[in-house]
Parts: sequence; C-alpha cells; structure tokens
Amino acid sequence: TFELKGGFEAGELLINNVKLCKLAVSLGGVESLIQHPASMTHFTMGKDARALAGIGEGLIRLSVGIEDVDDIIEDLETALSAVGNLEKVALSSV
Repeated sequence: TFELKGGFEAGELLINNVKLCKLAVSLGGVESLIQHPASMTHFTMGKDARALAGIGEGLIRLSVGIEDVDDIIEDLETALSAVGNLEKVALSSV
C-alpha cells in the first residue's frame, strides 16, 4: 500500500494507466491487482469519512501476482509516469 501525494486525481490516473495490473475490489488472486479505495471500495463513504478512517485520497493498494517482475515494474513505471505528468508526485510509504 502506498499514498500518492497528488490525491484523488492522481490515484484515478494511476489505476487508469496500468495495463498489466487488473482493477480489483478484492486483493486475492494470482494476477497483479490494483485498487484506489477512494474511487472504488470506499467511494460512498465521502472524503471526510475516508480521512477519519485513514484512507487517503491518493491511497493505492497493490497485490503483486505471478507475472514476470520486470513486466510488473514496467507497468507501474508507465502508470506512475502518467501521474508524474499530472504534477510532480512523490511516493511516501504507508
């Protein structure tokens, strides 16, 4: 799990730019799965309720699957590049 400092928009942009990772509401499976809780599983909570629950607007959950590690890294680098084009976004470990 990691937080994009670009918030909600950065989170949506990231998950919309991955090709290998599949969008998921559950993080179980053999394939790489990615989730942006603020726009997916916890969207109905509203921004304030998510903040109280510790769910940041740029929070990303990633479950790494059995694909080739270089393919996963390339997919994430491409998607993060798209986010970086939105604005200079730094990652902070959660």
